[in-house]
Amino acid sequence: MNHKSLLTIIACCLFFTATAQNKKITTGAEDRAIWVKQLYRIANPVIHNLANETLKKNMPLEKAPGYGLNAAKVTYLEALGRTIAGVAPWLALPDDETAEGKLRKTMRTELLKGLANSVNPESPDYISYRSESQPIVDAAYVAHAFLRAPKALWEPLDETTKKRFIEEFKSLRTRSGAYNNWLLFSGLTEGFLLSIGEQYDPARVQFAINKMKEWYVGDSWYSDGEKFSMDYYNSYVIHPMLVDLLKVLVEKKKAQQADYDLALKRMVRYSEYLERIISPEGTYPAYGRSITYRTAAFQALAQVALMEKLPEYVKPAQVRGALTKVIYNLYNGNQNFDDKGWLVLGFNGHQPDVADTYTSTGSLYMATLGFLTLGLPADNKFWTDAPAPWTSLKAWGGETIKKDYKVEY
Repeated sequence: MNHKSLLTIIACCLFFTATAQNKKITTGAEDRAIWVKQLYRIANPVIHNLANETLKKNMPLEKAPGYGLNAAKVTYLEALGRTIAGVAPWLALPDDETAEGKLRKTMRTELLKGLANSVNPESPDYISYRSESQPIVDAAYVAHAFLRAPKALWEPLDETTKKRFIEEFKSLRTRSGAYNNWLLFSGLTEGFLLSIGEQYDPARVQFAINKMKEWYVGDSWYSDGEKFSMDYYNSYVIHPMLVDLLKVLVEKKKAQQADYDLALKRMVRYSEYLERIISPEGTYPAYGRSITYRTAAFQALAQVALMEKLPEYVKPAQVRGALTKVIYNLYNGNQNFDDKGWLVLGFNGHQPDVADTYTSTGSLYMATLGFLTLGLPADNKFWTDAPAPWTSLKAWGGETIKKDYKVEY
């Protein structure tokens, strides 16, 4: 047996150990079942209660120490927008008779009902966009869900509900937000209006695009404002929203294809960083702002995998294995949920002291953004390829990995 073969066996043995707590290598179908179970577990309390007009009644209002917003006016829109932006690609899959397909159809049906309730002024779960600054943020996540699943989540809405969403989105123009990633929130909401043929504000869109170009600092990283901060906001917001906004603009002939191609190229490069930071054990660094968003840290990686744009040397199965292990570690136990199934403030457990002063219960539902790759059907190679060890697992097992590098674009 040669040295390379031995290293491969060692890496596979490490993978065998690290993939699941029961010391069994999971198949792609088993991995997908883990993703579905945990995404449903996270999202269902929000969607089910909104469908039944009990979201405001039943969702807890846990707030970070020193919380500085009006939770009752913002947290429910946070919960709605952040939840549906992550489940949208999964709900966009066609109906089928599998257990997953039936679960997906049930959630989609409830969400469509809940969306109508959320903009109905007569509903006890009416959610207003018309005061406070925070709705600028979470309207963008609602709009992002519509962009990610237009045929599943936007087109089936009745005309009154569509009109109400449009009016809520346009009402945001009375306010401005922070001079950082928030510019993309305004830009994306206006981009959605453009995508459906509504009057939009080109200045807000162009300002967001121009500032992101100016704030690019190299090697796939954007500064979040004038000063660079080391956190996960490139994944929480910047790469996914910039790429998807530019996609709309290109389709509507309001931007050059080269602008979109460059933004996507940078997001693909950034996704490599995200794959590399997942440890052999399926953990990742708890650094920077907003670590209570948990799996949202991997939105950019999940989206690149969903788009089937991973670099040739980053195999879909290794991304699947790495993210499955992270999802398992965070959500298989009960440490991140209260006794009624709502997410609690913390990173891995109830740790309110790590929450930022803008974080309340609704904020936490950004976690769904790490599940975007469920939008690939079960017969896609992401789910069907044989298990493969991810980069850090191979590296710590002594196996040859691709040398990292820097880029000049």
